[in-house]
Amino acid sequence: MEKVYVTGYGIISALGAGTPATLESLHRRKSGIGPLRWLESMHSHLPCAEIPFSTDELRRMAGVPEEEMTTRTSLMGIIALGEALEMAGIRGKNSLNPVLISGTTVGGMENTEKYFLKMLTPDKTYDDYILSHDCGVCTQMIADHYGGFSMLSTLSTACSSAANALIMGSDMIRTGRTTIAVVGGSECLSKFHLNGFNTLKILDKDPCRPFDDTRAGLNLGEGAAYLVLESEASVKARGVKPLCLVAGYGNACDAYHQTASSPEGDGAVLSMTKALKEAGLTPGDIDYVNAHGTGTPNNDESEGKALMRVFGADSVPPVSSTKSYTGHTTSAAGGVESVISILAMLNDFLPVNLNYKNPMEMLSFRPVTDEKPPRPIRHVMTNSFGFGGNDTTCIFSKI
Repeated sequence: MEKVYVTGYGIISALGAGTPATLESLHRRKSGIGPLRWLESMHSHLPCAEIPFSTDELRRMAGVPEEEMTTRTSLMGIIALGEALEMAGIRGKNSLNPVLISGTTVGGMENTEKYFLKMLTPDKTYDDYILSHDCGVCTQMIADHYGGFSMLSTLSTACSSAANALIMGSDMIRTGRTTIAVVGGSECLSKFHLNGFNTLKILDKDPCRPFDDTRAGLNLGEGAAYLVLESEASVKARGVKPLCLVAGYGNACDAYHQTASSPEGDGAVLSMTKALKEAGLTPGDIDYVNAHGTGTPNNDESEGKALMRVFGADSVPPVSSTKSYTGHTTSAAGGVESVISILAMLNDFLPVNLNYKNPMEMLSFRPVTDEKPPRPIRHVMTNSFGFGGNDTTCIFSKI
């Protein structure tokens, strides 16, 4: 089977812009979760993990002219994608013609919320902002900023969107439909976003505590992350040094409920098992699992039981949820957490599971509280589980 390499990655989240800021925050155990600053909402008592930059600041960072209509989702995507392309040595419009596959669900919804009622008046000034609502428009804006993409695709499978973008890009490389795929996702916060999760009663009024017995819900976050994937032939032809290998991946649907995971984690078991099989690895080969770990009572119990089923109750590798740092970046989560997992592997450390104090009685393992791994990290697994039971697992390996 054709090998798929990672040659670049970029990230922006509540931890800051770029991989150096992200790495520093992880080592310092500094969370980006805090009071709302940019999103105007009546639910200001709910902590979130907002990017530490206003939309105007993001516009300047991305180099987008003030008069150009854009969205917060697109601006974050432009910044993260720029870092990924730079790291991979892909600069400006070029003849490589990579594909761009991006996951998002909110899209340009924050503009819709601001300008929808004004669109109903004869003043047409705000019509373009309403047209930016569509998820695909955000992907187009990101692509247009750099140019040179041969194909665009937008995925929306809720919280597994960016992870499924990685699967689609890898499949396209393995089947010869492209040699370079840029994959990931971008998602900003919106009122609809926050209100919807609040209606489901799964938001915590305090910083989230994944895999803690007192967990009460998640904290929403925003961010973007992209990875540059390349075939072995492309890597050799360009003379670039690959950073790691996309070893395997799996996607499954437990079809249990519109929002809840199945009690025993059936879909998660399927996705993790598929990823291990495709990677040609055994459960004992995995050195770290970046769990979906939302901090909700349902997810952490379901995912925890699934981990015990896949790895064995007494053999679960180090597990942590980095949503205690970045919040739940929903459709971007698969990209954000893939980059964090790769950083952990390449720098040989374990991201600590923040705010954990009380063990869950039904689980045989405890999340990571010590950054030092028990053995060198060679293979990392990351889980992204979407509404409707759309579960995705990706495995990255050192070369």
